[in-house]
Amino acid sequence: MIIVMQKNATDDQIKKVCEVVENAGLGVHISKGSDVTIIGVIGDRRKLADKPIELMEGVEKTVPIMEPYKLASRTFRPEPTVIKVGDVLIGSDEFVIMAGPCAVESREQLLEAAEIVKKCGAKVLRGGAFKPRTSPYSFQGLGEEGLKILAEARERTGLPVVTEVISTEAVEMVAEYADILQIGARNMQNFQLLKAVGRTEKPVLLKRGISATIEEWLNAAEYIMNEGNFKVILCERGIRTFEPMTRNTLDLSAVPIIKHISHLPVIVDPSHGTGHWRWVTPMSRAALAAGADGLIIEVHPNPQEALSDGPQSLKPENFMLLCEELKKIAPIVGRRI
Repeated sequence: MIIVMQKNATDDQIKKVCEVVENAGLGVHISKGSDVTIIGVIGDRRKLADKPIELMEGVEKTVPIMEPYKLASRTFRPEPTVIKVGDVLIGSDEFVIMAGPCAVESREQLLEAAEIVKKCGAKVLRGGAFKPRTSPYSFQGLGEEGLKILAEARERTGLPVVTEVISTEAVEMVAEYADILQIGARNMQNFQLLKAVGRTEKPVLLKRGISATIEEWLNAAEYIMNEGNFKVILCERGIRTFEPMTRNTLDLSAVPIIKHISHLPVIVDPSHGTGHWRWVTPMSRAALAAGADGLIIEVHPNPQEALSDGPQSLKPENFMLLCEELKKIAPIVGRRI
């Protein structure tokens, strides 16, 4: 549940309410808005059944959270969550572009891609060191060597790095190198992995499952947040439908829905969402207009030679044109790039 404090509640009154909650064995999360302070109660609210919370000084009311996703809901935190990664703010008025190749294939390839995407305006470098592939015979990534290459690219460009972690055993290793831990669509309901990244202090980019509902997606975020990590970035990457013309069906309606029912930032992956470079640019424009907080896009110096997802990767010149278009659109919808 949440405890809504009165507008004139003092810091001392807020502190005393938090002490009562914590003494009952529950956690607290304080959210200070422009008008009121809200204390989110983390845990079983029945433990407070015999505590006269509403009679305490400074308390306006208590409100039970009815949604199954308690911590991710707007009821728990009315103000949008803004996640700081280096100098980048995800969830603010800044529209953040994350870009890079699907997989780290070599040092030369990744460093070249990093320089390209930074020059075009990307604020975060993406690249997979571990690749969960449908076929066991496909390129699986370079592993820790790929992580080291990503770290070198960060040193050269100053771009924070987002990369995927695919197992609980690899969480500690990936967290040592990456700035954002990505949970891929196949692992959205790998609950042990969600708990493991929730115990880190790293921001987590959580992709929507291939056939997941929005509620299931938010409940996956709940697993991470329930471990104490509230730095979750949701990523809409398309869902599987009966339509064969695209790799997935990019559900842009999920963006305004998430913004309405959750405080978490949400970005869009038009590369996986469509599966073809030709549709990446128009869907990127649409994602910005729909209210997304950013994009994650696959860009490769030579897509025709890519070891993974070449058909959906933008060439450098096309990525440059896309970024220029987005810079023109952003001010119209109250964003900046």
